[in-house]
Amino acid sequence: MLVDGEHLSIEDVVNVARYGEKVEIATEIREKVDKTRKAIEKILAEDKPIYGVNTGFGELANVKISNNKIKELQKNLIRSHACGVGEPLEEEIVRAMILLRLNSLAKGYSGVRYEVLYRLAEALNKKFYPFVPSQGSVGASGDLVQLAHVVLALIGEGEAIYNGKTLPAKEVLDKLEIEPLELEAKEGLALINGCQFMAAILCLALHDAYNLLKNAQIAGAMSFEALRGIDDAFKQEIAKARPYRGQMKASKNLWNLTRNSGISRKGKVQDAYSLRCMPQVFGAFYESLDFIEKMVSTEINSATDNPLIFDNEVLSGGNFHGEPVALSLDLLNIILTKLSSFSERRVFRLLDEKLSELPAFLAEKPGLNSGLMILQYTAASLVSENKSLSFPSVDSIPTSANQEDYQSMGSISAIKCRRILKNAEKVVAIEFITACQALEFINEEPSPAVKKAYEVIRKHVKKLDEDKPLYKEIEKVANLIHNKEILKEVEKIVKIE
Repeated sequence: MLVDGEHLSIEDVVNVARYGEKVEIATEIREKVDKTRKAIEKILAEDKPIYGVNTGFGELANVKISNNKIKELQKNLIRSHACGVGEPLEEEIVRAMILLRLNSLAKGYSGVRYEVLYRLAEALNKKFYPFVPSQGSVGASGDLVQLAHVVLALIGEGEAIYNGKTLPAKEVLDKLEIEPLELEAKEGLALINGCQFMAAILCLALHDAYNLLKNAQIAGAMSFEALRGIDDAFKQEIAKARPYRGQMKASKNLWNLTRNSGISRKGKVQDAYSLRCMPQVFGAFYESLDFIEKMVSTEINSATDNPLIFDNEVLSGGNFHGEPVALSLDLLNIILTKLSSFSERRVFRLLDEKLSELPAFLAEKPGLNSGLMILQYTAASLVSENKSLSFPSVDSIPTSANQEDYQSMGSISAIKCRRILKNAEKVVAIEFITACQALEFINEEPSPAVKKAYEVIRKHVKKLDEDKPLYKEIEKVANLIHNKEILKEVEKIVKIE
């Protein structure tokens, strides 16, 4: 994957971070990087003050640092900022952070040496995995704490994870034959200024959210079939009368997923909202995810440190501030919470005999067996947890003696996002299991697309004839969702847009 500072996509981030694709720096980058580095060295030779280069940081910006202390200044910056707490970040998040920081520096406005970019690429390609605690960022001035832990490991002073063990970073660097990075003027600051922790999680979660939305439509179609829904609600005439692109896309998907069904729908006039309004609700999710994609695509191809260098002029600003990413994460958390809540309503309907006209709790012998009753309890618990976690990042606590007096706090939304996503995947997994069980009580054939999804799930989750623990089955189907195994098989019949 070619890094040029301009064309990084969300899929690129996923491929490098999750699947280990190697990176290469575009040849034209070196000239841009060298040019701004020379500008930094020229200004230093003239002994002009440059924030964070030969001055202190934050409220200490007015403290001048002598040229012979500049290397020490950069190293001290990393040491002082590496004070995170909490569980270590997963490898894919750390890899995404390194890639995003590399791409930002590749724009050529940061004043670092080309060697810094080379070392970041080398770390990715040799699978160097710094130990990075998950908590400590306030989402402005960049994700300083998490990025400082990445750099601390790169200079050989922190820790890294190797074969599942946390070891001294220097030891892991030696094993991977990577030289510790020696920081020069500006480089410590350039490496930690930016929202790459938040943006890394956002990239991966957005990719997974699109996948979950497609799976949720398949699960919704399966529930729709089991509840003998009326497909008039999916017709394009209705969608075109309220022409949101997302609604038209969802209507088309649901219409195609339910084609050639053999299930009778006689005697019904219209369905409950959780069935009839699937195009409108799923469509709104599409619209909002597309907005987030636009935001994150801009973010990951931006220069986010401070100061930046333009034609030998050093300008101080605030591109490191995390508000665009924070708002995008807040919106994503809300979407995922609503998606899980929408799914749970169909689970409830499938299990209530008065609403579904199916056996109570889809049990073969209700009373003696509870059937899938408690699956809805679990879904309700996960949805309620998601609701509490989706409170947005509207708080701000000033830092650095009020020099940094407004923070985005998007890092909190980022940490919550991972949990909300996993919860939502499990709720949709519960809907799949419940809808499959419901189809067992219908003698007619569902649509080919729904039948294919049913067949994939039945390879892992058998029909429930008598009560049994189902916790492993929920995990299995959640993994099928996350790994796109259901989606891939269904798309052999119907393309989900």
